Amino acid sequence: MPTEFIWLTVTKSSYFRQIEKQDIFMDIALLLIGFICMLIGIIGSFLPILPGPPISWVGLLLLFFTNAIPQDWWFLGITLAIAIIVFAMDYVIPAIGTKKFGGSKAGMIGTTVGLLVAIIFPILGIFGIIIWPFVGAFLGEILNKANKKTALKAAFGSFLGFLTGTFLKFMVAIVYLGLFISKAWEYKSALFSYFN
Repeated sequence: MPTEFIWLTVTKSSYFRQIEKQDIFMDIALLLIGFICMLIGIIGSFLPILPGPPISWVGLLLLFFTNAIPQDWWFLGITLAIAIIVFAMDYVIPAIGTKKFGGSKAGMIGTTVGLLVAIIFPILGIFGIIIWPFVGAFLGEILNKANKKTALKAAFGSFLGFLTGTFLKFMVAIVYLGLFISKAWEYKSALFSYFN
């Protein structure tokens, strides 16, 4: 065998091993960033600033960008549609709850302010996420010149709408996390082949 051929074969072989290592490290980076998106999506279920389900969907998308997991555009399309619908419903459900119980936009704003108070000043711990939005909605209705009975009823409607939207976003984010983990587990040997 000529020496050039042996050298070319060795060089080619090490080149492909290097590309394979880069692909595996890229897959692991996409997996980690996707998992971080999943966690941010769950947090975004409670924070009105972050769109929880769409961020969780980006985590799924990143997982499917890896070389280890086969692309499934139907799966990604259906989960994207669900994320967009839930994201849109998050704006509609509190308005329906507020309107049904006779509330105003001030009650909805008060609910959001109450949630931010619960997050920034966690005085009541985990119960603050439930109590402060209600208090915020009540104060928003009082400031909107409603009497106490009407304000209490409207605050309850706004709060109920907020809880329904939050629960829906949280459930979708948790389901997406479950899908993410099950897909990663199913293809774990391909994702982590470098460590085998």
